[in-house]
Amino acid sequence: MNQNTKLIYSKGVSLWLDNITRTMLDDGTLKQYIQELGITGLTSNPTIFENAVAKTNDYDAAIQQVATKEMTDEDLFFTLAIEDIQRAADFFRPVFERTNGLDGFVSIEVSPLLAYDTENTLAAAKTIFKEVNRPNAFIKIPGTPEGLPAIEKAIAEGIPVNVTLLFSAEQYKAAAAAYLKGIQQRIAKGLNPDVRSVASVFVSRWDKAVADQLPDDLQNRLGIAVMQKTYQAYLEFLASTEVQTVMNAGVFPQRLLWASTGTKDPKASDILYVKELVAPYVVNTVPENTLLAFADHGEVNNMMPKNLSEADDILAEMAKYKIDYKQLAIQLQSAGAEAFIQSWKHLVEAIRIKRSQL
Repeated sequence: MNQNTKLIYSKGVSLWLDNITRTMLDDGTLKQYIQELGITGLTSNPTIFENAVAKTNDYDAAIQQVATKEMTDEDLFFTLAIEDIQRAADFFRPVFERTNGLDGFVSIEVSPLLAYDTENTLAAAKTIFKEVNRPNAFIKIPGTPEGLPAIEKAIAEGIPVNVTLLFSAEQYKAAAAAYLKGIQQRIAKGLNPDVRSVASVFVSRWDKAVADQLPDDLQNRLGIAVMQKTYQAYLEFLASTEVQTVMNAGVFPQRLLWASTGTKDPKASDILYVKELVAPYVVNTVPENTLLAFADHGEVNNMMPKNLSEADDILAEMAKYKIDYKQLAIQLQSAGAEAFIQSWKHLVEAIRIKRSQL
């Protein structure tokens, strides 16, 4: 196993790949990353699938093979994506078994068009999980206010959930509370309460959003500061009476996951959000180029602090530049949902065009 990725695992961090393509599955690249770089999971999103379908010919043969006149473009996408996710889940199944089902997950998202539709989000989550038919598959549900009830109900029904589109400690707490309510409902009904979940908090978009407002010495510092606050909230969640009570019933509590960890600023370290966000019992899902960069020249800084003095100082500095991080978190979540919607529309359109061409 690569020594740099091995180092970060020794600190209790799981390294996942934030990418999936059919070529990666076919040519052995994913298998190589698992065996040589030690990745233990995989995430996907509409933008990743859009790039894979629209910008390559990887799916042309499959589109010709499985498409029927009765099938909508969206249905065709899910047919293709679910096959990819099933294959990826099978690659990670040994990790899932070795870690007693803690690690080795792959994620597939419900349609972003449902980000503000509770009931249809839940219905889609149930359908997709049934069709994927793998125990190590997460269904990604956005942690928007409308998504939270769907998350609670999905957990209550035994569906593993990757809560996505979280940006702040406050949004994380709301997602963790929804997860916990779902677990508590299963305990009350006498069901197996151990339904796995991760809460995905986005990092780099913070720094990109404020880059034009800050001097050089404050560049690329806001995202890490907000993650420090989120990590503190995570520690409080794990130490809470409610969580320890459900752990006593046999639950592995929801894990924190760092998402959007590719460095956007070309002047900053290309492994910035990997080396700075080191803490036990967390996941870091990284773009492919970030994974390869870390394997090449990875390093680990100090473990994340368990106090908030540094983060509070940074946020106080941000306030001087009229940056209200709580308000910005709401804006980033809304913008993130809209960006995924646009990617989804582009993806469905790309499939429509491919079908007409083929």
